[in-house]
Amino acid sequence: MVILHQLPRLHSSIFLTKTPFLYTHFNLLPKPKLPTKTTSTLFSTLNSTLSTTSEPIPIPTHNLDIPEETHVPISIEKLFVPPDTDVSSDTAASLSTRILKGSNIVLSKYARDAQVSQADFVKSSVDTQACPSDGLPEFALVGRSNVGKSSLLNSIVRRKKLALTSKKPGKTQCINHFRINDSWYLVDLPGYGYAAAPHELRIDWEKFTKDYFLNRSTLVSVFLLIDASIPAKKIDLEYASWLGENQVPMTLVFTKCDKRKKRKNGGKRPEENVNDFQELIRGFFQTAPPWIMTSSVTNQGRDEILLHMAQLRNYWLKH
Repeated sequence: MVILHQLPRLHSSIFLTKTPFLYTHFNLLPKPKLPTKTTSTLFSTLNSTLSTTSEPIPIPTHNLDIPEETHVPISIEKLFVPPDTDVSSDTAASLSTRILKGSNIVLSKYARDAQVSQADFVKSSVDTQACPSDGLPEFALVGRSNVGKSSLLNSIVRRKKLALTSKKPGKTQCINHFRINDSWYLVDLPGYGYAAAPHELRIDWEKFTKDYFLNRSTLVSVFLLIDASIPAKKIDLEYASWLGENQVPMTLVFTKCDKRKKRKNGGKRPEENVNDFQELIRGFFQTAPPWIMTSSVTNQGRDEILLHMAQLRNYWLKH
């Protein structure tokens, strides 16, 4: 029987107060190792094969309206186990039934009250200090410009125009708060990597976004969006490594997983790009961060994101 090792337990004293930014994600985010590889070296290993002696766990396929070929086998040591979740008595087969579809995330007892019944835009802020001060937990969406961030936000709340989408990247220029069910926030952050934006504006976005990550005490987790329809981008790898090095709680959200490239033209399937990206950032983390495959076109991953947010949020509220 293969047993998933539990993540090391944090010292209980850090939960006495809502500490700034909840470092290490209540053990959800692994403490990063000092990088031993440069980004260029990581790119050179893109085609390397990860060796493992553990039996892969297939992602459950029931009631999943996506092609069978999009399912990603997951090695047991690459699963994300939420805090206060016991898997020591699970076999590989029984554990597989607890994995959220299209992800590496094990479902916990905190995954409740996940549905969205109300979503309202609250305000746009130009710095962290101007953000809402009511103490509600929040999740931030960030990604490279044109990664489909606004479309995913609209999909999550089942509203077509809650967050304005645009064919022109770089339209989000503030910290935008959306209150969900009057009990928590989704936060839309400026995209990065938009070359057409003025240099001074890009610097301002980077400055207040990083300040928000490091100093927002009610931030439960950052959801970093990665385009799974294309190979890994250097700027995405650098962003993920920065979050890891600064112990910022992070979930990888792979977007555009409905797009299928023609194999004869050398294009890779989304699940191949997902695996490649994780291989490239492996050197920055001791254990794999949580990840989810999504599509705002088919709504793939929508319910899984809400369940993952629910279990993180409810644990945060309890502790």
